[in-house]
Amino acid sequence: GSRSAQQGAAGGDGSARSAEAHTPSTEDFSLSLLDTNLPAEAETELRSFIAKRLTKGALFEGMGNVASVALSIPEGKVGCYYCRFQQENLLEMATLESDINVPEYVVCFLGGSEKEDTFRLELDKYIQNLKITLDLEQKNLEACVSPYLRSWFEDAICPIQRVVQLFQDKLASLLHAALSYTPVEVKNADERTEKDISRFLAAASLQGLVQEGTMTSLCIAMTEEQHKSMVIDCSGPQPQLHNAGNNRFCEDWMQAFVNGAEGRNPFLFRQILENFKLKAIQDINNLKRFIRQAEMNHYALFKCYLFLKNCGSGDILLKIVKVEHAEMPEARNVVTVLEEFMRE
Repeated sequence: GSRSAQQGAAGGDGSARSAEAHTPSTEDFSLSLLDTNLPAEAETELRSFIAKRLTKGALFEGMGNVASVALSIPEGKVGCYYCRFQQENLLEMATLESDINVPEYVVCFLGGSEKEDTFRLELDKYIQNLKITLDLEQKNLEACVSPYLRSWFEDAICPIQRVVQLFQDKLASLLHAALSYTPVEVKNADERTEKDISRFLAAASLQGLVQEGTMTSLCIAMTEEQHKSMVIDCSGPQPQLHNAGNNRFCEDWMQAFVNGAEGRNPFLFRQILENFKLKAIQDINNLKRFIRQAEMNHYALFKCYLFLKNCGSGDILLKIVKVEHAEMPEARNVVTVLEEFMRE
């Protein structure tokens, strides 16, 4: 039968667009516009692009996609994030009354290059918050949707860039806290800065990349060591850090962020952050391999020690593998010996 949808898009400057559609059949498919900041020609092209995706059934509710789209705008080819969703409260009503036609919406955001898929999770979360807003605001849809869509770039894409600009050479300690699961307490900061720091720490941590049990154990261990909690005081123009950790690995990556600051490209910062995490995971996997070899070979034990000394992040890697190998006697013995060597 018939259903309806709504579409939105935005330029890289942080403004946005949105539309509503009625699709009685694939032959008679139309999208009606709710809001846009695109020129008319480009808006028509994007509407056509989204309509094709919808007719193919390529949009799953609540799951964003990123694709390259060529539009009649100065940038030419850009990355397009698009996501289809329905209002939860209307969906619940429809299950009770089958004749209710539940509107569907598609929101599109344009920005970055056609290869950018780095902010998809942030934008998925942004759409979830939009659903909540729509559930609360029943009457003036355009009045509540437009301001929310127009702030997407600042709210979802720029936090990492703002944190880099705020911390500068102190960013290394923030990276160290994220990698080591050190609890971080933020004081005297405005709401946006506190949220930005929290998002940066979440984006820089290895959550989802290391075993869930390892992450939980590390969080518990670091939380129990209260004297190791890092405190960030934002009362002055530059944040002051207390009980901050650091190592050569994080110092090197901090320099990559500082060097990239001139371009002021949030997509570049996110890519550097992903590369930072990838290198950390590679180092963890290399150390695990060396530990397996060291269980039977003393020379491999020495290789483990050299690797920890030279990788620049031995303090954190040793904590992670210690937690992961807690239930494995041979590996635990190797880690104990390595800890003694590193202390000396």
